[in-house]
Amino acid sequence: MTDIAQRKADHIDLAVSGDVAFRQTTTLFECVRLVHDALPDLDLDAVDLSTEILGKRLSAPILIAGMTGGTARARDINRRLAAIAEERGYAFGLGSQRAMLRDPAHRATYEVRDVAPSALLLGNIGVVQARDLASAQVTELAQSVGADAICVHLNPAMEVVQEEGDRDFRDGLATLERLVEEAGVPVVAKETGCGLSSGVARRLYGAGVRHVDVSGAGGTSWVAVETQRAQSAKRALGETFWEWGIPTAVSVAWSARAGFDTVFATGGVKSGLDIAKAIALGASAGGIARPVLQALESGGAEGATRFLDLVERELRTALLLVGANDLEALRRAPRVLLGDLRAWLEQGS
Repeated sequence: MTDIAQRKADHIDLAVSGDVAFRQTTTLFECVRLVHDALPDLDLDAVDLSTEILGKRLSAPILIAGMTGGTARARDINRRLAAIAEERGYAFGLGSQRAMLRDPAHRATYEVRDVAPSALLLGNIGVVQARDLASAQVTELAQSVGADAICVHLNPAMEVVQEEGDRDFRDGLATLERLVEEAGVPVVAKETGCGLSSGVARRLYGAGVRHVDVSGAGGTSWVAVETQRAQSAKRALGETFWEWGIPTAVSVAWSARAGFDTVFATGGVKSGLDIAKAIALGASAGGIARPVLQALESGGAEGATRFLDLVERELRTALLLVGANDLEALRRAPRVLLGDLRAWLEQGS
C-alpha cells in the first residue's frame, strides 16, 4: 500500500473508532436556543425541507460530508453513502482527491456518479495542491468524477501535525481567487475541523469566493487524527493543539454575515436539531460525516439510512416547533444566543 493510501486507511479507522474528538471544545450549538411556538398552526407532514444549492434541488438541507477516497475500503464507503444521498435527495462530498492526483488508478475510489446520477456532488482538493496546479487541471479533477463543484480545503493545523504534511501555505487566497475566475466549476472554500474566522470569511468573499464549508471545531479534531498517527515530537505538538479551532456555530454566524451564497455547516453536526440551529444562524445546509460513517460501519446501509431518517425527523420537528413551514421561515424564527457563543460573536473577529 502506498503512503497516501495507508494514510487514508488510517483516517478511516480513526474516524470510525479512534479517540479523535475534541475533548473540551464544543460546536456551541448548545448556546443557540430556538424559541418554542405552542401554536404553530402547521401540519408536520407538510413542512417543506427542500432547498436549492449550487443549482441542484435537495429534498432536505443535508450534506453527507466528504470523508475519504484512495483505498478499496474508501471506494465502498463512498459508493454506499453516495447511493443513500441519491435516494434521499441529499448532497454528497468526496474526500480529498489528492490520491488520484498522484496515481490515476485511485480514481475509481471516487467514482460514484453511476450510483448517484443526480445528487449534488462535491469534489475535493487541498489549496496547497491546487496552488501548484493549472486551473484546467483542477477543473479536470472535478469533471473526471462528475462533480458539480470543487471543494478546496484549507487545513494548516492538520498539516503541520501530520508527519508527511505540507509546510508552505503561501498564496492560498490568490489560488482561490484564480480558481474562481478560471476553473469553470463552482469553488467551495472548505476548512477541515478548525473553522473560518470572520476575517478569513471577509477575505474569501473579497477574492470572489461565494461558497464555503466552515468545518468548525467541536466534532472530529483532525489535529487529533494526525496526533494519533504521529511520532514523538509531532505527537507532543498535536497534543498542544488538539483543541485548536473556532466552534462551528461561530463560524456559521460569521460566514453568514459575510454574505456568501452557500454556507455548509459541518464540524460536529450530529442531529437534525443541530442542522436547524445552523440554518437559523444563516447556513444553507448542514453536513454530517463521522456519525453517518459510524452508522454505516455498525449497521450497513440500513443503519446509515435509519440514522438519517432520525436526523430528518428531528429537523422537521424543529421547524414545526418554532412555527416555520420552510427553511426561509426558520431563518426568520426567534432565537436566543447564550454564553460562549454570544461572547465569540460580540468580541471575536
